Amino acid sequence: MFDSILASESVQEALSILQTEFPLAIWETFYVTILSTLFASIIGLPLGVLVTVGGRDGILPLPKWLMTFLDVVINLLRSVPFLILMIMVIPLTRLIVGTPVGTVASIVPLTIAAFPFIARLVESSLREVSPNIIEAAQSMGATPFQVIVKVLIPESVPSLISNGTIAITTILGYSAMSGIIGGGGLGKIAINYGYYRYKTLVMILAVILLIIMVQVFQSLGTYLVKKLDRRSFD
Repeated sequence: MFDSILASESVQEALSILQTEFPLAIWETFYVTILSTLFASIIGLPLGVLVTVGGRDGILPLPKWLMTFLDVVINLLRSVPFLILMIMVIPLTRLIVGTPVGTVASIVPLTIAAFPFIARLVESSLREVSPNIIEAAQSMGATPFQVIVKVLIPESVPSLISNGTIAITTILGYSAMSGIIGGGGLGKIAINYGYYRYKTLVMILAVILLIIMVQVFQSLGTYLVKKLDRRSFD
């Protein structure tokens, strides 16, 4: 019975696609996720720091209009569904990459969708730092920049890594959706074969591989948090 299942046409086709197309799709999903997370972090990390320290009671108060503007931008971009955002930024994607479709092109909407999310995660991590530690640093004459670089960020590294893991797994899910606009990776295979051609087994294999990638990223993030956190995990 098992041999007959393996010999069926659908299984043979799925195995053939698994050998020929899945390796490249896994690589595309991996590097798109990593690069999008990197670019989004470059924007989101300083933005999250500004939102945290720039409040009225923060260590580096910023003008109220600027804080309002940053909050509005972050909340506005976070409220737009990713599928709609991909379509909205097509002109920007074409301007930056030269084409609105393809694996590399999907990095642009992924970055725009992810950096406000990362900014809020960074804000959440930094607010976990005890005010007593910040006050102690200020009492010893530390400047706001020194407090940020030598106190806030180092003290919140475990939380930042934990939230970074959430961000990267979320971006991984977004990258699968980018297959709708021609983005590569596992999402493209799942849509092309599972949705358009009704190859359910191929779609299931793509989903399983996405789940495995999420587990790998999550396990790595948890490991790093346990290594870097000063608290005991016994």
